[in-house]
Amino acid sequence: MHNACMSTKTISLKLEAYEKLRRARRYPEESFSEVILRAVWPKETLTGAEFLAKLRTHGPFFTDEDLKRIEKAKQSDRPPEDKWLKG
Repeated sequence: MHNACMSTKTISLKLEAYEKLRRARRYPEESFSEVILRAVWPKETLTGAEFLAKLRTHGPFFTDEDLKRIEKAKQSDRPPEDKWLKG
């Protein structure tokens, strides 16, 4: 999908990032722009400073029992499927 009136921006990528983009293509002619536009990005992020401010304002988010259950669940946790890795 190329448009003569489309604005472009040149970026630099680490080779590993380039390879992930290349592997994520659905078909050989799919542009990196199309691949990136298909990706799902978090709508909101929280910085460390914002998290600390919330913690100071609202106190702990979890009870001790909650933390114990979380730690138990983490023991059997596995990494999520890599959506960029083409299998």
